[in-house]
Amino acid sequence: MEAEKVQRWVPYAGLTISLVLALIIGPRTAVYYAVVLGGSAAAALWLRRGASLVRQPEPPVVRATVYYVVLLALLAILILFSPLFGIFGFTGYLHSVVLPGRTKLAGTAGTAALMATTQMGGIGYIHGFGVYLYLILLTVNVLIAGVMTLSGTAEDEHRRELAEANARLQEMLEENAGLHAQLVAQAREAGVLDERQRLAGEIHDTIAQGLTGIVRQLEVVERFDDHADADKRRHHLALARELARESLAEARRSVQAMRPGPLAAAQLPEALTELTASWSRTAGIEARVEISGDAVALAPDIEVVLFRAAQEALANAGKYSGAGRVAVTLSYTSDVVVLDVVDDGAGFDPGNTAGSANGTGYGLTAMRSRLRQIGGTLTIESEPGDGTTISAAVPLAATAPMPVAIAS
Repeated sequence: MEAEKVQRWVPYAGLTISLVLALIIGPRTAVYYAVVLGGSAAAALWLRRGASLVRQPEPPVVRATVYYVVLLALLAILILFSPLFGIFGFTGYLHSVVLPGRTKLAGTAGTAALMATTQMGGIGYIHGFGVYLYLILLTVNVLIAGVMTLSGTAEDEHRRELAEANARLQEMLEENAGLHAQLVAQAREAGVLDERQRLAGEIHDTIAQGLTGIVRQLEVVERFDDHADADKRRHHLALARELARESLAEARRSVQAMRPGPLAAAQLPEALTELTASWSRTAGIEARVEISGDAVALAPDIEVVLFRAAQEALANAGKYSGAGRVAVTLSYTSDVVVLDVVDDGAGFDPGNTAGSANGTGYGLTAMRSRLRQIGGTLTIESEPGDGTTISAAVPLAATAPMPVAIAS
């Protein structure tokens, strides 16, 4: 802003001072007055015409060149008639900024030639030895003006590079803002999808399986006589009530994204033992639990996934296999923990996963998806009439050994 004010008002001030001095000191002739007054008026109007060019960072090349050439011509006319216009001649240096790139040097060289003329006292003194003195003054003026111009040009180029860099940075920021908004939207959508999938899996593992167990217990109750089998009826009704309470508690935990009940107060081996014992009572199928290797504390998400895998495998064994016995084995090795659920039931063809009647529907799909999220794998080995083995393997992430109470 300060540079713009200097470039705008200093030339008018220099022109005014030069004109006043020229009128006071100069010869009193009509031609002199006409040239001095007319040239000053023309210069003032030309300065006004070029004001917009001086303010532009990159003015049109042709217009700017024409403006500067005419300005030098007016300066030359005024200086030739009165060296006192050398005060106004400094405008040539100021307004050389309109010229593009290195052509500023040519403009400042022309201005330097006029300034050397005023320093000589006028063109009438440039003869004989005065020519050498003029050349010396011209060289000094060109060197000084050239250095200043090159410095200004370098600074302008630096500012231009900074402006271009800022513009590119602004574009990148705007682009990044758009990408950020897109990523936020995608993350929000992914979060919603993940939460839906989580709730779907939790509902399947808790409410659906609990309701299935309750229905089975009530179906068993219907087969007993009211009087002769009263104890059996009460037993199965008690199991149904227990399942209902457990399912309600697990449903609340699922909504609140809490760990399954058995894992809330115990480590995975104890939780699996409790789960298997509860399932065995409800399903009426003999089941046992074995722990192999030195048990270690696992990350909470790994324990939840393995617990849900055992829950799903036991539920499938109770609903589809017609098994008489089920074995749950949790094996700890140096680099992996493996959960095996083996039954001696009817088995099925693992390659036929089109339906869910044999337990290959949503439950196993959700199990496989959960294991994949923590870097684990699911393996199903089964043949019709030869039982089923479901194996879930997860890389061992824990390091701290822990005591394990083994029950079967």
